[in-house]
Amino acid sequence: MDTTTTQSTSIPGTQREQLFGALRTANLAFQKTYPGDRSERQPVHTVYGGANLFKSDLARAMGERALETFQTYAPDAATFGKVFGLKSERLAGDVYNKVLRKLQTEAVEDFRIDFEDGYGNRANEEEDATAVQAALEAAKGIEAGTLPPFIGIRIKPFTEEMKERGLRTLDLFVSTLVKASGGKLPNNFVVMLPKVTIPEQPATLAAFFDILESELGLAAGSLKMEMMVETTQSIMAADGTNPLWRFVQAAKGRCIAMHFGTYDYTASAGITARYQEMDHPVCDFAHHMTKVALAHTGIWLSDGATNTMPIGPHRGDLTEAQKEENRAVVHRSWKKGYDHIRHSLWNGFYQGWDLNPAQLPMRYTAVFAFFLESYDDAVERLKTFVEKAARATLIGDVFDDAATGQGLLNFFLKALNSGAITEEEVLRTGLTLDEIRGRSFKKILENRARK
Repeated sequence: MDTTTTQSTSIPGTQREQLFGALRTANLAFQKTYPGDRSERQPVHTVYGGANLFKSDLARAMGERALETFQTYAPDAATFGKVFGLKSERLAGDVYNKVLRKLQTEAVEDFRIDFEDGYGNRANEEEDATAVQAALEAAKGIEAGTLPPFIGIRIKPFTEEMKERGLRTLDLFVSTLVKASGGKLPNNFVVMLPKVTIPEQPATLAAFFDILESELGLAAGSLKMEMMVETTQSIMAADGTNPLWRFVQAAKGRCIAMHFGTYDYTASAGITARYQEMDHPVCDFAHHMTKVALAHTGIWLSDGATNTMPIGPHRGDLTEAQKEENRAVVHRSWKKGYDHIRHSLWNGFYQGWDLNPAQLPMRYTAVFAFFLESYDDAVERLKTFVEKAARATLIGDVFDDAATGQGLLNFFLKALNSGAITEEEVLRTGLTLDEIRGRSFKKILENRARK
């Protein structure tokens, strides 16, 4: 029975309207604020690099370096499995092959041309020149088809000291890019605003987007932003409330993501350098506060980066002892980053930062292993649950209810999005791709019940 159209015959129409009029308005407003997760692809990572180093083919070059590192320090599945402590030879082989294929075909999913921490404070003339040159390289990448699927720039914060510099760099970059590309922006282009502390900062950026779009002939709303959670004030404002949703509202529909800045945030919380790690409890608190504030709003969430680089200390013609020391350094750093990424995934953050091509193997290893090690069990549980049409089902010692059914569906959505599994592997659940992409377990069951 469709309860959305069922009416009680004992309540006259005018009274029904009095009862439900205000409720309907409130329900629709709630649904607008919390529409649920977006259906489009979310990258599993964002790579950052100084704007002065950006080239149109940087994604290809980074992919080659990542693949070289992978093949040097994980030459086979057995070595690979030991480095990351994977649970079985089968899992190690499956993940190894998927990581190898990913590095060969699309090592960089998302890149930020960085004018903030990765670039530093330089003379105005130098940053002006860098903004123009980086924009010309981006235009060249559009023409050649060499840019990654997602790309953007990080400008300086809109603090009182940096607002003029941040706005000028953005103006120079976007204006130069649009003119050089014949009116085009790269696919999935975004502007990152760091160190947001008050709603007026994203509001100012959104207002400037309006001006740029008008002056450059861009479609209204084509410029998007993301913000960085990297101060304690972005988690709790002076009035004791979480301000993140106010930041999103101030962006006037242009904010698509929130990224966590591990090292700025831990410094803001008074954590000393030695303990500024992604899995520190103060980071977990910030993650949970961000998740609670923005869950079901459609805003993507991203964790930060591990700053221990998997780069050996020795170069050139090496002795066996030096090669072994390099291997130990890389493997230790890979495993540390792997554990950090797994911690993020466990907390429901499916995207994070990478700072160097040598980190990309650990990124994809962590993501793919996270999903693949649970794949067979999740297939059986979801398939059985759907077949029994939402009746509570006991499989082994795991009890599934309707909320768990949605959680299982989310597992396959995230796994498919990340590249950990293929569309063919999703179909083993007995669901269709349309049902998977519909993102609602409740609707799947309702539609099947009508058939």
